[in-house]
Amino acid sequence: MNLKEQIENYKPYNEQEEKDKEIMLKYINTFDDVLTRNNEFGHFTASSWAVNKQRTKVLMIYHNIYKSWAWTGGHADGEENLLNVAIRELKEETGVKNVRVLNNDIFSLEIICVDGHVKRGKYVSSHVHLNVTYLLEVDEEEILKIKEDENSGVKWVNIEDVEKVTDEKWVRENIYRKENEKLKNII
Repeated sequence: MNLKEQIENYKPYNEQEEKDKEIMLKYINTFDDVLTRNNEFGHFTASSWAVNKQRTKVLMIYHNIYKSWAWTGGHADGEENLLNVAIRELKEETGVKNVRVLNNDIFSLEIICVDGHVKRGKYVSSHVHLNVTYLLEVDEEEILKIKEDENSGVKWVNIEDVEKVTDEKWVRENIYRKENEKLKNII
C-alpha cells in the first residue's frame, strides 16, 4: 500500500488528525515532490513513539535545533515507506540496534510548523513537516548513543513526564499528550 492509501485508510483520533489528514491528502494531490526537501513549503517526515516493553517509558532525544527533548524522527528524503524512515531515524538518533514494530499501521498524523533555522551552516526557511508517526518498541537495556550533529542527549522518559521535559508547547499539548492517550488505550 502506498503512502496516499495508508493516509486515506487511517482513522483520525481527534479533530487535529482529521484536519491534518485532509490537508496531507490535498498536499499529495497538489505537489509531486512531497517526499523531498525540494518542496520548501512542506514535506513528509516520519517519527516514532518508541516505548519500552512495559509501555511505561518513551525514548527521547535532546534536539539541537529545537532546543528541547523530542521524539525521534526525520525527513523522508525520497523514501515512500515512512515506517522504514521512522526506524532508520530511531536507530541513527539513539544508537539502538534492535527495534520492534508494534503495528505496521500509522500511529498518528500531525502537521508541524518548523521555524526558520540554520542547519549545517545553511539557512532553512520556515516550512511544515507532514509527519507520520509509528509505534515502535526498544529494549531498555540497549546501549544509547548521541548523534552529535543532531542531538546532545538520549534518554528514557517516564510516560507521565514526557509533557514536562519538552519546551515545545504546541508539540507537548497536541502531540505528546495525544500519543500517551493513544498508548494507554492499547495497553
